[in-house]
Amino acid sequence: MGDIALTTLGQDIMARLDEAARFSEPGPGVTRFFLTPEHRQVADLVRRWMEEAGLAVHMDAAGTVVGRLEGPAPDAPTLIVGSHVDTVREGGKYDGMLGVVMPIVCAQEIRRSGTALPYALEIVAFGDEEGARFPTTLIGSRALSGLFDPATLDLADRAGVTLGQAFADFGLDPAGIPALKRDPEKTLGYVEVHIEQGPVLEAEDLPVGVVTAITGIERHTVAFTGKASHAGTTPMETRRDALAGAAQAIAAVERIARETDDLVGTVGSILMEPNVINVIPARCELGVELRSPERGIRETARRTVLESCEEIARARGLGFEHTLGYEEDGAACSPRIVAALKEAVEADGYRPRELFSGAGHDGLAMSALTDIGMLFVRCRDGLSHHPDEHIAEEDADAGARVLLSFLTRFGTPRP
Repeated sequence: MGDIALTTLGQDIMARLDEAARFSEPGPGVTRFFLTPEHRQVADLVRRWMEEAGLAVHMDAAGTVVGRLEGPAPDAPTLIVGSHVDTVREGGKYDGMLGVVMPIVCAQEIRRSGTALPYALEIVAFGDEEGARFPTTLIGSRALSGLFDPATLDLADRAGVTLGQAFADFGLDPAGIPALKRDPEKTLGYVEVHIEQGPVLEAEDLPVGVVTAITGIERHTVAFTGKASHAGTTPMETRRDALAGAAQAIAAVERIARETDDLVGTVGSILMEPNVINVIPARCELGVELRSPERGIRETARRTVLESCEEIARARGLGFEHTLGYEEDGAACSPRIVAALKEAVEADGYRPRELFSGAGHDGLAMSALTDIGMLFVRCRDGLSHHPDEHIAEEDADAGARVLLSFLTRFGTPRP
């Protein structure tokens, strides 16, 4: 391996993350949704960084920015490395973007040092991992894996804009998405660097950790429909209050999740109509998310939650509707990639720590295409999806050292 300068990588990474954070809706933290002006701005920034690093760059039909460093031969397999550029509302500037910026900086160092990789390297900046705008997610990684469902183009955001229309407004033609499916035989693996979003590494004073598996996730929209009427003149016993029914459902989700091992459940969004203080709510729509590494646990919890909601609706004389908007099974990381990452961690002087990811990632979709692996970087207080999300410069540097070590050691195609 050629001489690779490492002392300024952490500083470079942090400066780029600060620059990317400027592209956000107004308000605390970073708010950057899929196929929005903020997405366009950060995509253009990522494209420029990739070009400066010497990569051949394009945006694909799913809105993913792809930078490619060719391998030693036209038939060399491709290792895909990357993460996502979108955020939750009022999120942090490290979730997702760290896994885009770090491999770009590493690729630039690899080219500067003249290091030859035994494979083609592609860095991907997916546009939608959080699912914060549309009731679906992992659009870019599903496209590469051949899992994209054209029916999702009819899903709409809160403003009534469909995914298909949003693609068109962004200047993309989703008819080209099926052609993005990669050949598993020509794909070496997918690796993502991400902040831990948990407290383990900080508690054990470790800058990085190696992920062994990613949790499964499903997201539902449940809606209760009652009847709007005057809040002052309608007797309590005759009310059909959609919000009161939804409140019971929220408590039921929490209770079921607390009573079930290896399950977490969250109601993270509420839409109410007419949302006027002196009118009984006529409709209330909840966004319900269930997470578990085991599909069977999620399916049982789903049935229990929906049965509880239906019973609440019957008892209150409410209408009830349910839609499953997104489902992805958990995924185990490749033992081959886990071993290579642990070797890189140890080679750079750190104790290899294996971790399970309770958050979902693009690897869930990419696992249908190829072997996957993840490297976690310590974050302060385990905090994520919050404006105060933070990593230290020295941990960014440590992550870069490990990723460089991994990239320059890895490359033997799986048997």
